[in-house]
Amino acid sequence: MDKLLIIDGSNLLFQMFFGMPARIVNNEGKAIQGTLGFVGALLKIIRKVEPTHILVVFDGEHKNSRCEIDAEYKANRIDYSMVNEEENPFSQLPDVYKALDYLGIKYIETTNCEADDMITSYALSFCDDTDIVISSFDSDFFQLISERVSILRYRGEKTMICSSQYIIDKYGIYPDQYAYFKSLVGDTADNIKGVEKIGVKTAASLLRAFGTLENIIKNAENIDKPFIKKSIVENTDRIRKNYELIKLEQNQILLYNKCDLEFMNTSKTTTEVLKGIGVK
Repeated sequence: MDKLLIIDGSNLLFQMFFGMPARIVNNEGKAIQGTLGFVGALLKIIRKVEPTHILVVFDGEHKNSRCEIDAEYKANRIDYSMVNEEENPFSQLPDVYKALDYLGIKYIETTNCEADDMITSYALSFCDDTDIVISSFDSDFFQLISERVSILRYRGEKTMICSSQYIIDKYGIYPDQYAYFKSLVGDTADNIKGVEKIGVKTAASLLRAFGTLENIIKNAENIDKPFIKKSIVENTDRIRKNYELIKLEQNQILLYNKCDLEFMNTSKTTTEVLKGIGVK
């Protein structure tokens, strides 16, 4: 069966840029640590997954439609247009694109949606007849896990591929309940406020009892603990708004057909790639 590897490009670039122990420059004094880390991680991920198809998706600079739902959404994020080049991962993005071109890997920079939405649309469009591996540390993708969709979290030798059992063991819920779960507990990374007095254990317990957010809301009077019942009733609008922010759907037009994403396995090393694009 075909296997499509979808890489959350911005997520991996940030991870590698800030994960390097020091700023690395080439013979011309050009900073390359983000490119070096990205290419090295990419090649290791490819060797681990052994995909037949690959796509890399990056977040572009544009308005975020989710901010229309909640103006505080991701308001805690740094505006990298105001950050100097030495501390800015995006300064090395052109060389990352050159490396992907050199390897024959298709990539997208979003223009009207978040990378999450584009990745979700590709994953759900192709998963009927293709195994999908999404490489990202964004836990929102956990809600997409199924028999055909898994999430890879790159940590070098400690890299793990998360399946349904991982979600069951870690959170005590099923993957298709994960968006409900985060709607209750919130997400500090995206500046989404959770429901007061509801932590991870309580959220999981409520979902095991009632299944969905709407069932929790409709059956609030049946919740045993008065302070939890009160919190659900008083935060119904917040819960529903959070779900709108967190839920991932197949809602984007695809720029590539699956056949466009075919990948011929490469034996290239990181050094060969960097030399090939003229940055080593």
